[in-house]
Amino acid sequence: MNLLDRKLVFVTGKGGVGKTAVTAALGLLAAERGKRTLVCEVDSKGNLADFFETGPTSFEERELQPNLWAMSMDTEASLKQYLQLQLKLGLVARIGPLARMFDFVATAAPGVKEIVTVGKLCWEVRERHYDLVVVDAAPTGHIVGQLAAPQAINGLIQVGPVRQQTGWMLDILGNPRTTGVAIVTTAEEMPVNETIELQGRLQAETNVDLAAVIVNRVLPELFGRGEEEVFERLWDPEVSSLLEDEIGGSVEPLLEGARMAVTLRRTRAEHLERLRDGIEAGVPMLYLPYLFARSHGLRSTRQLAEALSAELGF
Repeated sequence: MNLLDRKLVFVTGKGGVGKTAVTAALGLLAAERGKRTLVCEVDSKGNLADFFETGPTSFEERELQPNLWAMSMDTEASLKQYLQLQLKLGLVARIGPLARMFDFVATAAPGVKEIVTVGKLCWEVRERHYDLVVVDAAPTGHIVGQLAAPQAINGLIQVGPVRQQTGWMLDILGNPRTTGVAIVTTAEEMPVNETIELQGRLQAETNVDLAAVIVNRVLPELFGRGEEEVFERLWDPEVSSLLEDEIGGSVEPLLEGARMAVTLRRTRAEHLERLRDGIEAGVPMLYLPYLFARSHGLRSTRQLAEALSAELGF
């Protein structure tokens, strides 16, 4: 199933792998393909707005361009919205004490803040406000707790309105045609290890489908085997000396650069092979190129969106 055919996609990954960049690119691609899209940043202190070169996001959705809205999660604001909708409490003054009580309960009972966060996103899907909600979710170390919160609370509470609320959330989260997780990784040891481990935890501890593994910052293959052999022969002192006489300078930096490019590509290829072996057959693996850019912005977001479009077969 195509990643963008779902209604709710949680994007996670080890810190530093480009999770937010991929989230922004997915949102941009979906919007440009005509889908009414919401991009949500779970960490309100994140930098999602930088990838669209726009002002800071807030809990109130803001339209960035046609078909594309963005917001950042605020658990207190999410709770207030829930109380207004479910309990018909229209006055903020009446909600204030309940919100303060929420902070107390959330501190004492793990999973409460997570369910308010997930509940807001599931509600947007249930109400069909958007064709697709893309979430810049918690990193690999915390995403399972976030996704498992409704299931955990549902197991503790057998009857009543809370049980009813977690019930419909679980229906949305557990439907692979509606919801999926996309894990962003790079072809390096630690990110690959965490990706393989997270796959197992998603299966064991949640009811959410692994929709795709997105390998970011894939290095291009600059040299084939034939070029590698040529560069190695150029290290011969007599050959390099003749070459230096011709160009009027040292060739060592060039040869060192070529050797490093080959080594990095080969090492990362080994990590990619281990990743493929560790991920279940049938889970799509998408590859995004290394963008040799000094900073991120709308231009790099669009480049990633174009690469995703090609990987998804559009």
